[in-house]
Amino acid sequence: MNNLVSIITANYNSEKFISQTIQSVLDQTYKNWEMIIVDDLSTDSSVPIINSYSKKDVRIKLHQLKENSGAAVARNKAISLATGNFIAFLDSDDLWLPKKLELQINFMVKNNYSLCYTSYEVINESGVLTNKTIMCKNKLDYNRMLHSNEIGCLTAVYNKDILGKVFMPEVRKRQDYGLWLKILRTEAYAFGLTEVLAQYRDRSASISNNKIEMLKWNWNLFKNVEKLSYFRATYYTLSCVINKLLK
Repeated sequence: MNNLVSIITANYNSEKFISQTIQSVLDQTYKNWEMIIVDDLSTDSSVPIINSYSKKDVRIKLHQLKENSGAAVARNKAISLATGNFIAFLDSDDLWLPKKLELQINFMVKNNYSLCYTSYEVINESGVLTNKTIMCKNKLDYNRMLHSNEIGCLTAVYNKDILGKVFMPEVRKRQDYGLWLKILRTEAYAFGLTEVLAQYRDRSASISNNKIEMLKWNWNLFKNVEKLSYFRATYYTLSCVINKLLK
């Protein structure tokens, strides 16, 4: 546990879930972490909830944005404040299983991996397990990732000591996908730990459940961030939708 892990969490009106998310971090067997929660001007009770935890544990740190700016800005602010050797991501409604950090950080250190992800299971909005588990690939490269985002944000960790601080493109949606693509432009592979170590909360309002929105934001990412041609941006956008439908 010599390596400090900075956990990046963007929060916006997550009063229903943020306690469970924080508790899943507190329950980690790996104890050398800091949880940097950046609030995007929430209007609910999530900030007082977060403050109640940060007063009890100095590893939990809250930063509040002065205006609502979106998840990319919130996550990038958290990354800028991070002091860890590793940067991990956990959304304010998702959960980690207790050995997530221990197993993943050991896996990365042992193999000197720069970007790593794991398998995860899906829970519904009430936190009940569904019958869906997303098993990760053993490794991914840039070209494979253009066809589909195969890295669950709640499972991703990158090694800051190898890569430096890498920030997300500041687009309103799909910024995590953009980060993995950015890293894989310089790194040959991202590597998967196939054990199920996290729980993704499937919410009806999620962009991943809105195929039209996903189509629009993926195209924007490919055309305006990845700078692909109109034809290639359209091709990979359709490929992403098809892969999503087949899951």
